[in-house]
Amino acid sequence: MEMEYWMLIPIIIIALAIGGSMGYLIRNLMMARSIQIAEKNAATILTEAQTKHKEILLEAKEEGIRIKADAESEIKSRRAEINRQERRLSQKEENLDRKTENLERRERNLSTKEKDIEKSRTQLDELKQKEVQQLELISGMSTAEAKEFLLTAIEDQTRADMAQRIRDVEAQLKEEADQKAREIISSAIQRCAADVASETTVSVVPLPSDDMKGRLIGREGRNIRALENATGVDLIVDDTPESVTISCFDPIRREVARVALERLILDGRIHPARIEEVVNKAREEVDATIQSEGDQAAYKAGVVGLHPEIVKLIGRLKFRFSYGQNVLAHSLEVSYLAGMIAAELGADVNIAKTAGLLHDIGKAVDQEMEGPHAAVGADIVRRLGKSSEVAQAVAEHHGETDTTSVYGFIAAAADAISSSRPGARRESVEQHLKRLEALEGVASSFPGVEKSFAIQAGREVRIMVKPQEVDDLTAVRLAKDIVKRIEESLEYPGQIKVTVIRETRAVDYAK
Repeated sequence: MEMEYWMLIPIIIIALAIGGSMGYLIRNLMMARSIQIAEKNAATILTEAQTKHKEILLEAKEEGIRIKADAESEIKSRRAEINRQERRLSQKEENLDRKTENLERRERNLSTKEKDIEKSRTQLDELKQKEVQQLELISGMSTAEAKEFLLTAIEDQTRADMAQRIRDVEAQLKEEADQKAREIISSAIQRCAADVASETTVSVVPLPSDDMKGRLIGREGRNIRALENATGVDLIVDDTPESVTISCFDPIRREVARVALERLILDGRIHPARIEEVVNKAREEVDATIQSEGDQAAYKAGVVGLHPEIVKLIGRLKFRFSYGQNVLAHSLEVSYLAGMIAAELGADVNIAKTAGLLHDIGKAVDQEMEGPHAAVGADIVRRLGKSSEVAQAVAEHHGETDTTSVYGFIAAAADAISSSRPGARRESVEQHLKRLEALEGVASSFPGVEKSFAIQAGREVRIMVKPQEVDDLTAVRLAKDIVKRIEESLEYPGQIKVTVIRETRAVDYAK
């Protein structure tokens, strides 16, 4: 068995050798076949490449010929354009040469003309100098004097024209403003009805009989002294039948004394202890009246949010009078009018009504504080928390400040309407005549015034001037100067109209 195996080994080796030889031969045959195929393909590719090369060369030659033809055509057109440009430049050079010649010729002509003009100018200067010398000899004035004379004449004429223009504009503006003001004020007055002033500033207490005077005076005057010491007033007991007069600069004290005196008269028990008790009760009653009057006034005016101290000061105005006009009633009236005027003007009605109600609040404390009541009232209003606009209007309603706001103008206008309307204030005949004489005296103190007349209860002054001394423009300035003098030297309610009249008469006689 082992022998059979050993015999198979050579056979296997021979078979492997034969198989390897066969594989080598087959591989060589395949490689030769592949080489033949590759050579055939290479020959085909080479043939195709040669054909392509010939085609590309042909195309390149054709493209080169075409490009060369195009370039030659472009060169020809460029050469033609260059030739045209050269011909055009040569023509321009010829034109420039001709223009240069013309300019040179003109320059020579201008030089000649300039010399002629300079010569003419020299001659004109000489003639002008001679004429100026002749004019100076004829007029008797030098050139500077003549120039000054002309400038002065032109300045005077310009001033006259300007004054005329200003006067026309002022007249137009004044007419428009007066018309608007008349409409607003007339509307406000028509909507406001007020009583005529009839109360007095003197408190008179009636007595049931003259015997009561002795009881009021008391033994050795102890009762009247006790009453005067408790109230701070002067009790005047004179020959006036069945009446006693109370005098005091403070209206509140006077009211307290009046109430206390009336209660003592009704009670009949008059002695120092009783007097002190009644005076205390009267003071409490007057304080309550003041508070009530202040609340009612604020309610009637429609003003809310006032400080309690301001309300109390408003109530104190119930006992204050100015030229016979009750200040509280006047303040209410001013508040109504200010609200109406503000509504017409489109301003804040609440601010205007508040300023109108508080405009005279300084009069409630003017005996206790120094300064004009407008400034005092503005300080009180500002200190007690009202708006700055209200305080400013209170300070400005008498024109005592440098500037005036819208509400200051409204308060001033409403105050003037309420103060100067017929029946608002009472004035004695003597004071009225003195005021009219003072108005006429101020107007007559100016030069050129011939006559002056105070009319309409002192609300207008008409002034006749001398026409030979006062011209139209001077009359305008004279009216302004008289107004300024009246504002500085006189006191008056409302406003005063100043009218200057210049009349020129031409008189001749037929014979």
